[in-house]
Amino acid sequence: MTSTLQPAGTTEAVKRPGRWLALSVLVLAVLLVAVDATVLGLATPYISEDLKPSGTQLLWIGDVYSFVIAGLLVSMGSLGDRIGRKRILLVGATAFGAVSVLNAYATTPELMILARALLGVAGATLMPATLALIRNIFHDPRERSLAIGIWGATASAGTAVGPIAGGFLLEHFWWGSVFLINLPVMAVLVLVGVKTLPESRNPDPGPWDLRSVLLSLLGMIGVVYAVKELASHGFSLPTLAVGLLGAAALYGFVHRQLTMPVPLLDMRLFRNRGFSGAVLADLLTVLGMSGLVFFLSQYLQLVQGRRPFEAGLAEVPAAVGAVAAGLIAGRAARRFSVRAVVSGGLAAVGLALAALTLLGRSTGYPVLGTVLLVVGIGAGFSFTVTADVILSSVPKDQAGAASAVSETAYELGAALGIAVLGSIVTGVYRGFEAPAGTPAEAHESLGGAVEAAHALPAGTAQTLLDAARQSFVDGLALASGAGAAVLLAAAAAAWFMLRGQRLGN
Repeated sequence: MTSTLQPAGTTEAVKRPGRWLALSVLVLAVLLVAVDATVLGLATPYISEDLKPSGTQLLWIGDVYSFVIAGLLVSMGSLGDRIGRKRILLVGATAFGAVSVLNAYATTPELMILARALLGVAGATLMPATLALIRNIFHDPRERSLAIGIWGATASAGTAVGPIAGGFLLEHFWWGSVFLINLPVMAVLVLVGVKTLPESRNPDPGPWDLRSVLLSLLGMIGVVYAVKELASHGFSLPTLAVGLLGAAALYGFVHRQLTMPVPLLDMRLFRNRGFSGAVLADLLTVLGMSGLVFFLSQYLQLVQGRRPFEAGLAEVPAAVGAVAAGLIAGRAARRFSVRAVVSGGLAAVGLALAALTLLGRSTGYPVLGTVLLVVGIGAGFSFTVTADVILSSVPKDQAGAASAVSETAYELGAALGIAVLGSIVTGVYRGFEAPAGTPAEAHESLGGAVEAAHALPAGTAQTLLDAARQSFVDGLALASGAGAAVLLAAAAAAWFMLRGQRLGN
């Protein structure tokens, strides 16, 4: 059985003409998501100054996208398997562009949070569809490894393009302009994709179970929300109730999948140790790195005083390292071993994050640039190989669902990382001693302190900024240490769980 719309035994199915052109369209979708994720971090200080969100609202702006997308990825991946991956990709890309406009013109923190949530709905259609189409277009394992490497390298390149383009726009236009750069990418993707992408679907998919969709969404949002609130505000009965409700919904989801003749997500996929190990590695990696990714732009701009474009350029080494590693990761995994490449990459990221525990307000760029380069290289090796393992472990008919599990781990890790590590930064930051007469919003976020300083006498303003910046740096250093511990634990887990795992030959 094959999920492509042509016979599996033909030469064309093995070496499809135009497959590399089709790949170029798929990586545009990846670029769309990567650019959006990075420009948000760069624009956060401006959003904070203009919309004046509270510290909690600022975290929601950062992670509500991940909450929603984590809850819907499995459902959307399964929907793509049923109605067609090309179709859901093009519809999702169109919606992504349209909702980007709403992000650009949000006028209140609440509207911005809503816009990010809607973007999560659209984004949930994109990543599973791109990986599933790669699985169905590239049947040769070595070509597929290269295609996945290019896919991952484009995502990494997007993390470089986003800050540079976003930094330029922020210096010349208002902060909403950084979201409008999604529109030309979306337009090219849709117009070219209609002509070049082959359609693929599961020929015998079964019904799309709405109850499973609701259980998955409720469970993911409930559990992640509870973790976020616990990290931010400590234990409370409402938080416990939401967490238990989410856990019960996830239990109901799993139980329903195990009893359905044709489940939304085949839970037997997790019996494959390589599949489970790769998913766990992705989740822990993103969790450990999210604090650094979310707060780095604020550090570069609000602590070290860099302009947005300069801050964007400062983050380029991470992307360069990830692109280079992603392109050779498949070859390295075949020459050495899957577990050596994944565990080695994760350990490198962990050690780089550990170095940031020594971070100071005046830390020089050679140190920061080196750390970012190592983080990029390690993450590029790990993410590329784990994506290949996940796709190679499942039949083509289930490529969408398997890709969705991989992306769910990524987004869930991002949401948990921002919630937990972000709360560490916020918790430490709020503890600084402010001079008399300082507005309360100065303790909500570093952007709030910078804004409050504008209305204070010069001496008081400088005292406030010195205390706030030092407290922010202390929080970031502590969060980096926690992230390093998570990454080193992930490296150890991958070493054992990926034992004997190989890529296709």
